[in-house]
Amino acid sequence: MKINWGTGLVIVLVLFIAFIMYFVIKISTDKKYDYDLVTEEYYKKEMVYQKEIDAEENSNLLEGSISGTKTPEGWMLTFPKNIDYSKIEGTVLLYRPSNKELDFQIPLKLSGPNLLIPEASLVAGRWNTIVRWTYEGKDYLYKNEIVY
Repeated sequence: MKINWGTGLVIVLVLFIAFIMYFVIKISTDKKYDYDLVTEEYYKKEMVYQKEIDAEENSNLLEGSISGTKTPEGWMLTFPKNIDYSKIEGTVLLYRPSNKELDFQIPLKLSGPNLLIPEASLVAGRWNTIVRWTYEGKDYLYKNEIVY
C-alpha cells in the first residue's frame, strides 16, 4: 500500500495533536503540576489598590524605612528608630508564591525597634514580605522579597 503526501500530512498532524493533547490532559489532572493563584481574591484586592499606593507613599516619607536582615534566629525586621513602637498596630504577612500552604501572618506588637520572625516558621526559598501597619492614624505599607 502506497501513502501519498496528503495522507502522510494528515497522519502527522493527527499524531502531533494527540501528542499535545496528552500533555495538556496530564498537566491539568496531575497534582504534581498543581498551581495556585498568588492572591485568592485578586479582583477584590485590586479595588483597594489606591489605599496601598497611599500607604507605600506614607512609608517613603518616613525618616527611615523598615529593613530586614537574616540572623541565626530567623529574619529580623527593624523599624525606623524615630517612632514610638507602642503606638504601632498591624500585621506581617509572609507568603510563598510557590506554595500557599506555607503562608502565615503575624500580628504586629512591638516593644522595641525589632521584630523577629523565627527560623522555624521559614522554609528555605523565596518569601514575599508585606508589613501593613498604622501609626498615629496613618496607614503604612512595606513590601519586600526575601530569599531565606
